[in-house]
Amino acid sequence: MNRLCYTSHSAINAHFSKTSRDFMVEEVPLYEFSGIGEHLILKIRKKDMTTWELVQKISETTGCKVRDIGYAGLKDKDGLTTQYISIYKKYEDKIKNIESKEVKILETFLHNNKLRIGHLKGNKFYIRFKKVVPVEAIKIENVLKIINKNGLPNYFGYQRFGVEGNNYQTGKEILFGKRFIKNRKKRDFFISAYQSHLFNLWLSKRVEISKLFESFSLKELESLFIYPKEIIKDIKKQPLFFKMLPGDILHHYPYGKAFECIELDEEVKRFGDKELSITGFLPGKKAKRANDIAGILEKEFVSECENVIDKMNGSRRFAWIFPEILSQIYKKEEAWYEFSFFLPKGSYATVLIEEILHSKKL
Repeated sequence: MNRLCYTSHSAINAHFSKTSRDFMVEEVPLYEFSGIGEHLILKIRKKDMTTWELVQKISETTGCKVRDIGYAGLKDKDGLTTQYISIYKKYEDKIKNIESKEVKILETFLHNNKLRIGHLKGNKFYIRFKKVVPVEAIKIENVLKIINKNGLPNYFGYQRFGVEGNNYQTGKEILFGKRFIKNRKKRDFFISAYQSHLFNLWLSKRVEISKLFESFSLKELESLFIYPKEIIKDIKKQPLFFKMLPGDILHHYPYGKAFECIELDEEVKRFGDKELSITGFLPGKKAKRANDIAGILEKEFVSECENVIDKMNGSRRFAWIFPEILSQIYKKEEAWYEFSFFLPKGSYATVLIEEILHSKKL
């Protein structure tokens, strides 16, 4: 599925590959480890290995059951990644046997509970583009400035949808009784891909609407939208690219509570100050739904699954995030452009890279 970029530059010609030299990830813990307790936290650097493969290796090496090994986030196979793993302290004498050319234990900490999915603030990424000529380096620098100032659409990355990009179709077939998968984890995974697909479709439409409000005059917008004239005027004057709509479900950023947008002007200012963000709907029971104009638009993208919505666990997801660009440098002699950035948990570095390069060939 094509995810609509919001920046308007032409495609950038640069080479990128998810190798251990050109793509590095480091988890940022949600909290400091206590220094006491029955759990041992391992800070591990691994090369070209998934989290699942690492957990399996730890289990086989130490004798610890897979279910007793904790982790805060799942990492892709490609690249050099640093993440935190928890294991019972009683296996401390065996952890050195985990190390190999692909796995290095950097630090250990004691803690009083097992790590669980979501126990991280986010991730730091280091990226290297190659074969970058000076004119393209200037374009990259400018796009990074825009992203650092205005943020980024929080699409689900291609990893969510499988090699063929069709995991969501399997999820839809499961929900509508056209396919049966006995394994519950696999079944839930495919259904989540379907939810992610609907979210991306909705978000791409919101990006398109925001582009229209950025580009067209009030008179032209009145012919395109059936919203009241005052609402069109209020949306048009919003300073940020991504436009907030009446009835949007907002969420304090990066942590806090969800609430409905009632006072548009007031919430737009807080959005600009990065105190809150707009959320999108992952369809399912008990998930809060948007109202007003935002709700009407949201409903269009979940209408096909309304009859099975109670079969899914729904939630809200940030539609717009604010990456922090930490460093950037152009090495003209090598034709390399190197930069690092921080993303909140659940966001995809490949989406940011696509926004920069305007390319889906990652």
